Amino acid sequence: MIAEFQGQYRFLSNFWPCSIKYPECLPEPFDIFSSSEHVFQAMKCENETERYLIRNAETAGKAKRLGRKVQIRQDWDKIKNDVMFSVVKSKFEQNIDLADLLLATGDEELVEGNDWGDIYWGVCNGEGQNHLGKILMKIRYIITVKKTINRKAEFKKEKGEI
Repeated sequence: MIAEFQGQYRFLSNFWPCSIKYPECLPEPFDIFSSSEHVFQAMKCENETERYLIRNAETAGKAKRLGRKVQIRQDWDKIKNDVMFSVVKSKFEQNIDLADLLLATGDEELVEGNDWGDIYWGVCNGEGQNHLGKILMKIRYIITVKKTINRKAEFKKEKGEI
C-alpha cells in the first residue's frame, strides 16, 4: 500500500506541478493550468473572473485557498467526483512521464493519507473515503488497458494482420 502522496509518490498529489489543458474551464488561450488542483478549484465556480484568478494562482496551495472563497456552483456536490476523475485523468493522459510513474505503482493500493482532516478525498487517522486514491487506481487501470490494446494492435500490424 502507498499510504500517502509524499516523497517518491508526491506526483500523485493534485499539488504536483504539471501542465494540463482543460478546455471546459476557460476559452482559448486561457486553458493551460499549472496543476490538477488549479483545474479542480477552477471548476468549482461558474464565474469566469474567479476561474481566471484560480488558473493564474502562483501555486496549487494558493489555487486551493482561492477555491474556498468563490461562489460554488449549485450542482457541485453532485458533480465533484466526476470532475475530479476528469481532471486527474487529463493530468496523466497529457503528461506521459507521470502516467509511467503511475503505472510503476503496480497493483498497490493508493491512499491519500493526510493529517489535515480530509476524509472525503483521502484518509486521516485511519478514517476516510479515499475518493482520490480510488480515482487514481481507476485511471491506472484504464491506462494499463489502453497500453495493452495498443501493444496488441501494433503486434498485429507488424504481423500484417491489420
